Amino acid sequence: MFKRRFLAGLVFSSVLVLSFSILLSGGRNANAAADSASSWGFDLSSLDRTCKPCDDFYQLAMGSWMKNNPIPADYSNWGTFTQLADRNQQSLRAILENAAANKAAAAGSSEQKIGDFYASCMNTDAIDAQGLKPLAAEFARMDAMSNGAAILQEIAHLQNEGVRVPFRFESDQDFKDSTQVIGEINQAGLGMPDRDYYLRDDDKSKQLREAYEKHVVKMFTLAGDAPEKAAFEAKTVLALESALAKASMTRVQLRDPDIQYHKMSLVQLQQLAPHTNWKDYFAAAGRPGLAELNVSQPDFLKEVDNQLAAAPLDDWKTYLRWHLLHGAADALPGAFVQENFEFNGKLLTGAKELQPRWKRCVRATDRNLGEALGQIYVQKYFPQQAKARTLEMVHNLLAALRDDLPTLSWMSAETRKAAAAKLEAFAVKIGYPDKWRDYSALQVDRNSYAANFLRGARFETARDLAKIGKPVDRGEWGMSPPTVNAYNNSQLNEIVFPAGILQPPFYDPQADDSVNYGGMGAVIGHEITHGFDDQGAKFDAQGNLKNWWTDQDIKNFQERGDCVAKQFDGYEVEKGLHQNGKLVEGESIADLGGLTIAYAAYEKSLAGKPRPKDVDGFTPEQRFFLGWAQVWGANLRPEFARLLTNTNPHPLPRFRGIAPLSNMAEFARAFGCKKGDAMVREQVCKIW
Repeated sequence: MFKRRFLAGLVFSSVLVLSFSILLSGGRNANAAADSASSWGFDLSSLDRTCKPCDDFYQLAMGSWMKNNPIPADYSNWGTFTQLADRNQQSLRAILENAAANKAAAAGSSEQKIGDFYASCMNTDAIDAQGLKPLAAEFARMDAMSNGAAILQEIAHLQNEGVRVPFRFESDQDFKDSTQVIGEINQAGLGMPDRDYYLRDDDKSKQLREAYEKHVVKMFTLAGDAPEKAAFEAKTVLALESALAKASMTRVQLRDPDIQYHKMSLVQLQQLAPHTNWKDYFAAAGRPGLAELNVSQPDFLKEVDNQLAAAPLDDWKTYLRWHLLHGAADALPGAFVQENFEFNGKLLTGAKELQPRWKRCVRATDRNLGEALGQIYVQKYFPQQAKARTLEMVHNLLAALRDDLPTLSWMSAETRKAAAAKLEAFAVKIGYPDKWRDYSALQVDRNSYAANFLRGARFETARDLAKIGKPVDRGEWGMSPPTVNAYNNSQLNEIVFPAGILQPPFYDPQADDSVNYGGMGAVIGHEITHGFDDQGAKFDAQGNLKNWWTDQDIKNFQERGDCVAKQFDGYEVEKGLHQNGKLVEGESIADLGGLTIAYAAYEKSLAGKPRPKDVDGFTPEQRFFLGWAQVWGANLRPEFARLLTNTNPHPLPRFRGIAPLSNMAEFARAFGCKKGDAMVREQVCKIW
């Protein structure tokens, strides 16, 4: 699904969910003490006044904050986003501990399920005592596999339990019929974050592959295998995953919906991958009689089919056993959790310590019962006026872009009409769903966290696959209400803002309007602009993959997008490593467009009113840009910065903090920047 998020959220195995999060009102702690920040919503102590705004605005705005906020040992990054997420976690913890303590909660109620799930996750004594017993039946079934048909049955079984190997079978909205849900097969099956980790030949990549192999050895050893056998098994895993990696699309290719739509019948699928009995597979997966689906990466599926035919049976047993261990590690005894962290946390992200158990259990409950937990969260922590104020700001931003369209000299009247129609069709979701998810079919108890973990995966898989062949549910949400994030879904032509992000400094009712527009206004503008970035522009007002551009207009648009991509190609993360402009193009277009229309909306909001006064020496225009910069205050460990650069479509925070501003004449005017200053680009990029 082509869903773009405002922030970067990464999941590694079952151990860590790492995302940027936001500091409460640019410097206030979880208690939001009023005396620690300026009344207009920006903490002046964040400023590095030794730096000039036209030299490095990000350093000026957040330099002292970054100096005074080192990364805690259990984090890979510490920034304004992580702090808001941490605050939300404290709120969710209170809800969950109360639910866990209430053993009289009605059986089957949301309170019972979230309480028991959390309690089972926190019961490390029971988890350690059970050892690998919860997986015993899975391992026995793998050992009993005797032929290719059995491998296929086991693949389907593991996929139903959330182990998406060697490919993912799931539901998706039909790219060219936005009213219907179809089945879809996507590439998967790797234990490292990306295909390039298997294929690059530089020293760091080689060292990482060696470390991954050692990690696999340790996990198999913990599972009871002799060291010699575990070493052989690790090489087997790496060899099979490397073959899949070679056939996988790159991260940049995965951003292009045009090359990922290959709708075919079951007969055509059988011809594409002839060694696999697809009728038997779909029956085992719970979708017998499936007549057609989309194969997103046909070449990848061909390679899976070749490996199913050519790789020895024992190799597949080893590979599947590894991915079960890998996927379930967080629900296993402490030794598995720690070893999983050593590679996926410490080595890949630079975090020094495993996060406290309660934080990991809060995230696990949110992942498995997000809307049950979210329903209680919004009742306690989300005021209705926040929803109303956000909707008002959304309308102001939409109006700003509506006013902007006629001014675009590079766009013809024909394309402008289609763009306006898409803008008018935008759906807006704020806070939480109108209809809550039904968890009645999910059994949860306190007896076994691993059992709850597996049942949660089965429930979600069944819920997802049940959508195939049915009309699209446009009321469904892709994030839980407490999430500190936002997204645009081009296939639904919608923008979504969970309750978790509708807090300071994104939106603070006590803050200056300029700061709110620079924060939440820019977030809203970012998500709106995603509908018109290099991906979103390929979907029409109804969410269909359809070209609504004239040939000349699409050429003009792509040239402007290339300007943004080249700008980010020039940003050096560390010596020899630059941002990948084509990978981050969509998010960077959204930042530039979002900030531009947020500024226009702020100016429009002042029409007919007295000009706001300067505060603490800053004009309202300057305060707007400080509102943007404080969103991106963050310190990142080098390992995490490299990981994001290699795998994530979001640029690093420090580049997001300055890149759009350096293209905006409004910023240059606000701070008196001139041609030749670092914050004024020679080649200005402008789209919307």
